[in-house]
Amino acid sequence: MTFKDQSIKQNDITPEGLFNDRRKFLKLGAAAVVANSAIVDLLAEDKYPTSNLMYKKDSNPLDLDLNTFEQITSYNNFYEFSTSKDIKKLVHTLKPNPWSITIDGLVDKPFQVDVRDLIKKFDLEERIYRFRCVEGWSMVVPWVGFELAKLIQMAKPMSSAKYVRFETLYDEKQFPDQSRGVFGAIDYPYVEGLRMDEAMNPLTLMSVGLYGKTLENQNGAPIRLVIPWKYGFKSIKSISKITFVDEEPLNTWQRANKREYGFYANVNPEVDHPRWSQAKERVLGKFFKQKTKLFNGYEKEVGHLYKNLDLKKFI
Repeated sequence: MTFKDQSIKQNDITPEGLFNDRRKFLKLGAAAVVANSAIVDLLAEDKYPTSNLMYKKDSNPLDLDLNTFEQITSYNNFYEFSTSKDIKKLVHTLKPNPWSITIDGLVDKPFQVDVRDLIKKFDLEERIYRFRCVEGWSMVVPWVGFELAKLIQMAKPMSSAKYVRFETLYDEKQFPDQSRGVFGAIDYPYVEGLRMDEAMNPLTLMSVGLYGKTLENQNGAPIRLVIPWKYGFKSIKSISKITFVDEEPLNTWQRANKREYGFYANVNPEVDHPRWSQAKERVLGKFFKQKTKLFNGYEKEVGHLYKNLDLKKFI
């Protein structure tokens, strides 16, 4: 993944989605290049956000067609609020600032860090990634964040640490479904895990924003995991705890139904979910389905991690 050596500041670029939609961009005319008011009007019309993060921009070498900010922030899974996709109106109870993350387990010295301070420790960069849900829909998202590997290096895990376990915040006041106890949609807190080599892969991202703006609540504010070659449920939202362990963590969906969900959750069009095919996917905003790519199109970058693993057995 290559990136332009260029810092992006608030209000000094044309948003990626607007630039890619050339027909809309041309509506502005040549004068609009300097007519900020025209750009602002069009951004308001199409609901593109105003950037508030500084980051290195992705050169988009795969020439991926981005989904709009509105699509990305209006069709979400976040069971802590509801099983509905339209949770935008429900997420006001989440208070992502201030927010701290606890780092513990097999590390030299456990610690807690505020997300705002954590962001200052790393240079942020944009990563335009495919995002594939196990339910059969997909999108392309311009995430902003830093490699998880950098955080792992800062945490200084012991040699005995073989896995990384992630946990979403448990707070019944902020997440209403958590207060429903045994009647909740799933068991809480939400848990995910990665092998250490998966966590250290350069594609694995800790995201704090998208489209240059800090994450919306429904997208996992203030910080979430993004693993582009795995199904979306692995990309755990609103992380409050990261633990280094020596045994494979039992993730939430594996615990809920081990017949349908495994630990790895690698995108594989040849391995169907027990109740539906994974051979094709529907990109949000498009009518026709497209073929699903092995590892979501990132086989070159991650295929070597699983060369001795039966991808049909270890789903």
